[in-house]
Amino acid sequence: MTDKTLALGSLRIRATDGIILGALGFFSLLTMLFAGSVEGWWMLVGKNIGVAILYIVLVHFSLLASRKFPRFLLRVGAVTLAYAYLFGAVDKLQLVIHGEWLDAYVLDAEQYVFDLQPTLWLQHITTPALTEWLMFSYVIYIPMYPVLSGIIYYLRGELAMEDYIFALGLTNILCDLGFVLFPVAGPMPTIGHLYTVPLDGYVFTAIGEFIRSHLHYIGGSIPSPHAAAATVMWIMAYRYHRPSFLVITPIVLSLYVSTFYGRYHYFTDAVVGIAVALLALKLTPIVIKTWERLVERTQSATPPNTGRPAQGAVEAPPE
Repeated sequence: MTDKTLALGSLRIRATDGIILGALGFFSLLTMLFAGSVEGWWMLVGKNIGVAILYIVLVHFSLLASRKFPRFLLRVGAVTLAYAYLFGAVDKLQLVIHGEWLDAYVLDAEQYVFDLQPTLWLQHITTPALTEWLMFSYVIYIPMYPVLSGIIYYLRGELAMEDYIFALGLTNILCDLGFVLFPVAGPMPTIGHLYTVPLDGYVFTAIGEFIRSHLHYIGGSIPSPHAAAATVMWIMAYRYHRPSFLVITPIVLSLYVSTFYGRYHYFTDAVVGIAVALLALKLTPIVIKTWERLVERTQSATPPNTGRPAQGAVEAPPE
Protein backbone atom coordinates (compact mmCIF):
# COMPACT_ATOMS: atom_id res chain seq x y z
CA MET A 1 0.00 0.00 0.00
CA THR A 2 1.20 3.50 -0.76
CA ASP A 3 1.69 6.28 1.77
CA LYS A 4 1.44 8.99 -0.92
CA THR A 5 -1.35 11.49 -0.43
CA LEU A 6 -2.81 14.10 -2.72
CA ALA A 7 -2.68 17.57 -1.19
CA LEU A 8 -5.78 19.72 -1.65
CA GLY A 9 -4.99 22.74 0.47
CA SER A 10 -4.72 21.48 4.02
CA LEU A 11 -6.56 18.24 3.16
CA ARG A 12 -4.65 15.05 2.46
CA ILE A 13 -6.44 12.59 0.16
CA ARG A 14 -5.35 8.97 0.33
CA ALA A 15 -5.87 6.32 -2.35
CA THR A 16 -8.93 4.93 -0.56
CA ASP A 17 -10.44 8.41 -0.44
CA GLY A 18 -9.71 8.80 -4.13
CA ILE A 19 -11.72 5.76 -5.20
CA ILE A 20 -14.62 6.66 -2.89
CA LEU A 21 -14.86 10.24 -4.14
CA GLY A 22 -14.30 9.02 -7.69
CA ALA A 23 -17.17 6.54 -7.36
CA LEU A 24 -19.49 9.24 -5.98
CA GLY A 25 -18.54 11.45 -8.92
CA PHE A 26 -18.96 8.68 -11.48
CA PHE A 27 -22.38 7.60 -10.23
CA SER A 28 -23.48 11.26 -10.12
CA LEU A 29 -22.40 11.66 -13.74
CA LEU A 30 -24.22 8.46 -14.69
CA THR A 31 -27.33 9.74 -12.93
CA MET A 32 -27.24 12.99 -14.92
CA LEU A 33 -26.60 11.20 -18.22
CA PHE A 34 -29.65 8.99 -17.66
CA ALA A 35 -31.68 11.61 -15.81
CA GLY A 36 -34.82 10.69 -17.76
CA SER A 37 -34.66 7.12 -16.43
CA VAL A 38 -33.79 7.95 -12.81
CA GLU A 39 -36.65 9.04 -10.59
CA GLY A 40 -35.63 12.04 -8.48
CA TRP A 41 -32.24 12.18 -10.19
CA TRP A 42 -31.47 15.67 -8.89
CA MET A 43 -32.03 14.52 -5.31
CA LEU A 44 -29.68 11.58 -5.80
CA VAL A 45 -26.97 13.85 -7.20
CA GLY A 46 -27.49 16.24 -4.30
CA LYS A 47 -27.17 13.43 -1.77
CA ASN A 48 -24.00 12.21 -3.46
CA ILE A 49 -22.50 15.69 -3.20
CA GLY A 50 -23.58 15.98 0.44
CA VAL A 51 -22.06 12.60 1.30
CA ALA A 52 -18.82 13.58 -0.47
CA ILE A 53 -18.58 16.77 1.59
CA LEU A 54 -19.35 14.94 4.84
CA TYR A 55 -16.80 12.27 3.96
CA ILE A 56 -14.10 14.88 3.31
CA VAL A 57 -14.84 16.53 6.66
CA LEU A 58 -14.54 13.21 8.51
CA VAL A 59 -11.33 12.38 6.68
CA HIS A 60 -9.88 15.76 7.65
CA PHE A 61 -10.74 15.29 11.32
CA SER A 62 -9.37 11.75 11.31
CA LEU A 63 -6.00 13.10 10.21
CA LEU A 64 -6.10 15.78 12.89
CA ALA A 65 -6.80 13.23 15.65
CA SER A 66 -3.74 12.84 17.85
CA ARG A 67 -4.71 9.59 19.56
CA LYS A 68 -4.99 6.18 17.94
CA PHE A 69 -8.56 5.24 18.83
CA PRO A 70 -10.32 8.46 17.70
CA ARG A 71 -8.18 8.43 14.56
CA PHE A 72 -9.14 4.81 13.87
CA LEU A 73 -12.83 5.37 14.69
CA LEU A 74 -13.18 8.39 12.40
CA ARG A 75 -11.28 6.74 9.57
CA VAL A 76 -13.03 3.38 9.59
CA GLY A 77 -16.41 4.94 10.35
CA ALA A 78 -16.17 7.30 7.38
CA VAL A 79 -14.99 4.60 4.98
CA THR A 80 -17.52 1.98 6.09
CA LEU A 81 -20.44 4.41 5.90
CA ALA A 82 -19.29 5.54 2.46
CA TYR A 83 -19.29 1.95 1.18
CA ALA A 84 -22.75 1.39 2.65
CA TYR A 85 -24.02 4.60 1.06
CA LEU A 86 -22.63 3.68 -2.38
CA PHE A 87 -24.46 0.33 -2.18
CA GLY A 88 -27.73 2.19 -1.65
CA ALA A 89 -26.97 5.01 -4.10
CA VAL A 90 -26.76 2.63 -7.06
CA ASP A 91 -30.28 1.28 -6.45
CA LYS A 92 -32.05 3.65 -8.85
CA LEU A 93 -29.35 3.24 -11.51
CA GLN A 94 -29.72 -0.51 -12.00
CA LEU A 95 -32.07 -0.39 -15.01
CA VAL A 96 -30.67 2.64 -16.84
CA ILE A 97 -28.83 0.50 -19.43
CA HIS A 98 -30.94 -2.63 -19.94
CA GLY A 99 -34.31 -1.37 -18.77
CA GLU A 100 -35.26 -4.77 -17.34
CA TRP A 101 -34.10 -7.41 -14.90
CA LEU A 102 -31.96 -10.21 -16.35
CA ASP A 103 -32.79 -12.99 -13.86
CA ALA A 104 -33.97 -15.29 -16.65
CA TYR A 105 -30.41 -15.62 -17.95
CA VAL A 106 -29.11 -16.65 -14.52
CA LEU A 107 -31.96 -19.11 -13.94
CA ASP A 108 -31.52 -20.67 -17.38
CA ALA A 109 -27.74 -21.01 -16.91
CA GLU A 110 -28.08 -22.67 -13.49
CA GLN A 111 -30.80 -24.99 -14.80
CA TYR A 112 -28.52 -25.98 -17.68
CA VAL A 113 -25.48 -26.61 -15.47
CA PHE A 114 -27.14 -28.27 -12.47
CA ASP A 115 -30.42 -29.47 -13.97
CA LEU A 116 -32.09 -27.74 -11.00
CA GLN A 117 -32.21 -24.41 -9.19
CA PRO A 118 -29.68 -24.58 -6.30
CA THR A 119 -31.50 -22.06 -4.12
CA LEU A 120 -34.74 -24.07 -4.46
CA TRP A 121 -33.05 -27.46 -4.05
CA LEU A 122 -31.63 -26.40 -0.68
CA GLN A 123 -35.14 -26.60 0.74
CA HIS A 124 -34.51 -30.36 0.97
CA ILE A 125 -31.97 -29.82 3.74
CA THR A 126 -33.46 -26.74 5.40
CA THR A 127 -33.66 -27.02 9.20
CA PRO A 128 -33.90 -24.36 11.94
CA ALA A 129 -30.41 -25.21 13.27
CA LEU A 130 -28.77 -25.00 9.84
CA THR A 131 -30.69 -21.82 9.04
CA GLU A 132 -29.54 -20.20 12.28
CA TRP A 133 -25.86 -21.02 11.65
CA LEU A 134 -25.95 -19.78 8.08
CA MET A 135 -27.83 -16.64 9.08
CA PHE A 136 -25.21 -16.07 11.79
CA SER A 137 -22.53 -16.30 9.09
CA TYR A 138 -24.46 -13.88 6.90
CA VAL A 139 -25.09 -11.33 9.67
CA ILE A 140 -21.70 -11.46 11.44
CA TYR A 141 -20.13 -10.20 8.21
CA ILE A 142 -21.28 -6.69 9.16
CA PRO A 143 -19.22 -6.32 12.38
CA MET A 144 -16.35 -8.25 10.75
CA TYR A 145 -15.67 -5.12 8.66
CA PRO A 146 -14.58 -2.84 11.53
CA VAL A 147 -13.33 -5.56 13.87
CA LEU A 148 -10.81 -6.87 11.35
CA SER A 149 -9.87 -3.27 10.54
CA GLY A 150 -9.07 -2.71 14.21
CA ILE A 151 -7.03 -5.90 14.52
CA ILE A 152 -4.94 -5.02 11.48
CA TYR A 153 -4.57 -1.38 12.55
CA TYR A 154 -3.38 -2.09 16.08
CA LEU A 155 -1.17 -5.06 15.22
CA ARG A 156 0.21 -4.18 11.79
CA GLY A 157 -0.15 -0.41 11.50
CA GLU A 158 -2.07 2.19 9.54
CA LEU A 159 -0.71 1.38 6.09
CA ALA A 160 -1.75 -2.26 6.50
CA MET A 161 -5.24 -1.13 7.43
CA GLU A 162 -5.33 1.17 4.40
CA ASP A 163 -4.41 -1.82 2.24
CA TYR A 164 -7.37 -3.71 3.70
CA ILE A 165 -9.97 -0.95 3.36
CA PHE A 166 -8.74 0.01 -0.12
CA ALA A 167 -9.18 -3.56 -1.38
CA LEU A 168 -12.63 -3.68 0.21
CA GLY A 169 -13.54 -0.39 -1.42
CA LEU A 170 -12.41 -1.42 -4.89
CA THR A 171 -14.32 -4.69 -4.50
CA ASN A 172 -17.50 -2.94 -3.40
CA ILE A 173 -17.32 -0.42 -6.24
CA LEU A 174 -16.87 -3.21 -8.81
CA CYS A 175 -19.96 -4.90 -7.33
CA ASP A 176 -21.91 -1.63 -7.59
CA LEU A 177 -20.93 -1.37 -11.25
CA GLY A 178 -22.02 -4.96 -11.75
CA PHE A 179 -25.53 -4.11 -10.54
CA VAL A 180 -25.81 -1.59 -13.41
CA LEU A 181 -24.10 -3.67 -16.10
CA PHE A 182 -26.07 -6.85 -15.35
CA PRO A 183 -29.13 -6.05 -13.22
CA VAL A 184 -30.62 -9.03 -11.42
CA ALA A 185 -33.61 -8.66 -9.11
CA GLY A 186 -32.77 -11.72 -6.99
CA PRO A 187 -34.56 -14.94 -5.99
CA MET A 188 -37.28 -13.59 -3.72
CA PRO A 189 -38.72 -11.02 -6.17
CA THR A 190 -38.43 -13.45 -9.10
CA ILE A 191 -39.11 -16.99 -7.85
CA GLY A 192 -40.23 -16.29 -4.28
CA HIS A 193 -43.56 -18.01 -4.93
CA LEU A 194 -41.73 -21.31 -5.54
CA TYR A 195 -40.30 -21.55 -2.01
CA THR A 196 -42.42 -23.89 0.09
CA VAL A 197 -40.19 -24.38 3.16
CA PRO A 198 -39.92 -21.37 5.52
CA LEU A 199 -36.56 -20.23 6.86
CA ASP A 200 -37.29 -20.86 10.52
CA GLY A 201 -34.55 -20.07 13.01
CA TYR A 202 -33.80 -18.02 16.08
CA VAL A 203 -32.02 -14.77 16.89
CA PHE A 204 -29.71 -14.44 13.88
CA THR A 205 -32.44 -15.59 11.53
CA ALA A 206 -34.61 -12.75 12.82
CA ILE A 207 -31.75 -10.30 12.30
CA GLY A 208 -31.18 -11.64 8.78
CA GLU A 209 -34.85 -11.18 7.94
CA PHE A 210 -34.77 -7.65 9.37
CA ILE A 211 -31.84 -6.85 7.07
CA ARG A 212 -33.75 -8.30 4.12
CA SER A 213 -36.87 -6.20 4.84
CA HIS A 214 -35.26 -2.91 5.91
CA LEU A 215 -31.77 -2.60 4.41
CA HIS A 216 -31.94 -4.44 1.10
CA TYR A 217 -33.65 -3.40 -2.11
CA ILE A 218 -34.70 -5.31 -5.22
CA GLY A 219 -31.51 -6.00 -7.14
CA GLY A 220 -28.00 -5.53 -5.82
CA SER A 221 -27.52 -9.21 -6.58
CA ILE A 222 -24.72 -9.96 -8.99
CA PRO A 223 -21.93 -9.93 -7.98
CA SER A 224 -22.83 -10.80 -4.38
CA PRO A 225 -21.26 -8.04 -2.24
CA HIS A 226 -21.35 -10.38 0.77
CA ALA A 227 -19.34 -13.08 -1.01
CA ALA A 228 -16.99 -10.52 -2.57
CA ALA A 229 -16.19 -8.55 0.59
CA ALA A 230 -15.92 -11.70 2.73
CA THR A 231 -13.32 -13.06 0.29
CA VAL A 232 -11.25 -9.89 0.67
CA MET A 233 -11.54 -10.09 4.48
CA TRP A 234 -10.45 -13.71 4.41
CA ILE A 235 -7.39 -13.07 2.24
CA MET A 236 -6.40 -9.94 4.16
CA ALA A 237 -6.71 -11.82 7.46
CA TYR A 238 -4.34 -14.44 6.05
CA ARG A 239 -1.95 -11.67 4.98
CA TYR A 240 -1.94 -9.70 8.22
CA HIS A 241 -3.20 -11.84 11.11
CA ARG A 242 -3.25 -15.64 10.77
CA PRO A 243 -5.23 -16.30 13.99
CA SER A 244 -8.08 -14.17 12.61
CA PHE A 245 -7.83 -16.08 9.34
CA LEU A 246 -8.31 -19.37 11.16
CA VAL A 247 -11.25 -18.05 13.18
CA ILE A 248 -13.16 -16.62 10.23
CA THR A 249 -12.48 -19.47 7.78
CA PRO A 250 -15.57 -21.55 8.71
CA ILE A 251 -17.64 -18.35 8.83
CA VAL A 252 -16.57 -17.21 5.36
CA LEU A 253 -17.13 -20.65 3.83
CA SER A 254 -20.56 -20.79 5.45
CA LEU A 255 -21.30 -17.24 4.35
CA TYR A 256 -20.85 -18.25 0.71
CA VAL A 257 -23.58 -20.85 1.14
CA SER A 258 -25.76 -18.52 3.21
CA THR A 259 -26.13 -16.07 0.33
CA PHE A 260 -28.20 -18.51 -1.75
CA TYR A 261 -29.47 -20.72 1.09
CA GLY A 262 -30.96 -17.60 2.68
CA ARG A 263 -32.54 -16.64 -0.68
CA TYR A 264 -30.67 -13.35 -0.89
CA HIS A 265 -28.82 -14.41 -4.04
CA TYR A 266 -28.54 -17.06 -6.70
CA PHE A 267 -25.63 -19.51 -6.61
CA THR A 268 -24.14 -17.67 -9.59
CA ASP A 269 -24.09 -14.39 -7.65
CA ALA A 270 -21.81 -15.89 -4.99
CA VAL A 271 -19.42 -17.36 -7.56
CA VAL A 272 -19.20 -14.07 -9.44
CA GLY A 273 -18.74 -12.23 -6.14
CA ILE A 274 -15.71 -14.36 -5.28
CA ALA A 275 -14.31 -13.82 -8.78
CA VAL A 276 -14.77 -10.03 -8.48
CA ALA A 277 -12.92 -10.02 -5.14
CA LEU A 278 -9.98 -11.87 -6.72
CA LEU A 279 -10.05 -9.44 -9.64
CA ALA A 280 -10.05 -6.46 -7.25
CA LEU A 281 -7.04 -7.85 -5.40
CA LYS A 282 -5.21 -8.27 -8.72
CA LEU A 283 -6.13 -4.75 -9.79
CA THR A 284 -5.15 -3.15 -6.48
CA PRO A 285 -1.39 -2.81 -7.26
CA ILE A 286 -2.23 -1.34 -10.69
CA VAL A 287 -4.65 1.20 -9.25
CA ILE A 288 -2.16 2.11 -6.51
CA LYS A 289 0.60 2.72 -9.08
CA THR A 290 -1.80 4.91 -11.07
CA TRP A 291 -2.59 6.84 -7.89
CA GLU A 292 1.12 7.36 -7.16
CA ARG A 293 1.70 8.71 -10.69
CA LEU A 294 -1.23 11.08 -10.25
CA VAL A 295 0.19 12.35 -6.96
CA GLU A 296 3.66 12.79 -8.48
CA ARG A 297 2.30 14.71 -11.48
CA THR A 298 0.21 16.94 -9.21
CA GLN A 299 3.19 17.66 -6.99
CA SER A 300 5.45 18.47 -9.92
CA ALA A 301 2.84 20.92 -11.26
CA THR A 302 2.41 22.63 -7.88
CA PRO A 303 4.90 25.25 -6.66
CA PRO A 304 6.72 23.99 -3.58
CA ASN A 305 5.34 25.12 -0.24
CA THR A 306 8.15 25.80 2.15
CA GLY A 307 5.73 25.70 5.06
CA ARG A 308 4.88 22.04 4.67
CA PRO A 309 6.05 19.18 2.43
CA ALA A 310 4.37 18.71 -0.95
CA GLN A 311 4.10 14.98 -0.40
CA GLY A 312 2.54 13.92 2.86
CA ALA A 313 2.76 10.43 4.16
CA VAL A 314 0.10 9.34 6.58
CA GLU A 315 1.90 9.69 9.86
CA ALA A 316 1.37 7.15 12.59
CA PRO A 317 -0.44 8.73 15.53
CA PRO A 318 1.37 8.93 18.84
CA GLU A 319 0.74 6.20 21.37
